Amino acid sequence: MEVKELNYLIAIAEEKSISRAAERLFMAQSSLSQFLKGLESELGNQLFFRTSTGVRPTESGRIMVEYAYRTLSEYHSARDQMQDIQELEKGRVLMGISTFRGTFLLPPVLNAFHMEYPGIHVEIIEENSMALEQLLQKGEIDLALLVLPVKHLKGKVEPLMQDEICLITRQGHPVLEKAFPTPEDSKSRIPLCIEIRDAMSYEFFLSDYDTILGREARRIFLEQELVPITHNEKLSAFFAASLGAAGLGLAFTYYSSHHAYPNAQFLSLGKEGRFLDLGLALPPGRYHSKAAMALRDMMFQVLKDV
Repeated sequence: MEVKELNYLIAIAEEKSISRAAERLFMAQSSLSQFLKGLESELGNQLFFRTSTGVRPTESGRIMVEYAYRTLSEYHSARDQMQDIQELEKGRVLMGISTFRGTFLLPPVLNAFHMEYPGIHVEIIEENSMALEQLLQKGEIDLALLVLPVKHLKGKVEPLMQDEICLITRQGHPVLEKAFPTPEDSKSRIPLCIEIRDAMSYEFFLSDYDTILGREARRIFLEQELVPITHNEKLSAFFAASLGAAGLGLAFTYYSSHHAYPNAQFLSLGKEGRFLDLGLALPPGRYHSKAAMALRDMMFQVLKDV
């Protein structure tokens, strides 16, 4: 099988739909269906069950999909080693990061990296931390920024920085009447803080529970036995923060985004604040290219004081 055909097989398995896989691969659905039928005929085994809602792998299909993952991982490893012969003059790095965090943290890193290594192209994979762990385990990406601690990854994860979960609203919002100066011994860099129970008179915009911000927000309310006023509970982190910054209510966000909202008001949560650790992870048991390590070093250099 060719490399592109391995990607065809993986796309069908991951999308659970031939039509969605074809869209992802920028090819006609008929061509992808023809490929699958030809492969099944060649192997003498049905690889996917066709259903009214999509496809799912048979036992034979599961074996082939795992083979595709392993083979692509080995191929990427070999390509990385050959790429290193170029001594960082050419190549690529697959970088995994969450959409919201990447929006604010990655552009200055990529700018500095491109200035130093103009021949190295960084391809961004946007997923949540759990999905990025799985991609690292499969060897499908070269580097990822993850929320610590990781649950399943057995590899080298280096602490990179600490980010603060805080509230965002507009300057002059009436909730500021309840705010007070952040204690000098706090780790927070936000000048004002607020007890969450003092903000319960105002509407909250929340992210979905399967996001870190959404989960942490609900944990905060649960810990203090509070029920927020909310009519929007499944917003993207970026959308929720933008609504908060516009003064339509309050939203949870990361303080690392403060440069993007210069006219907004950020509030630390309580006297001690609420923090999470971020780390850089490399795929375990796989060759790490010079380009991947150079990007890793650049992230430490640029983000160490964020």
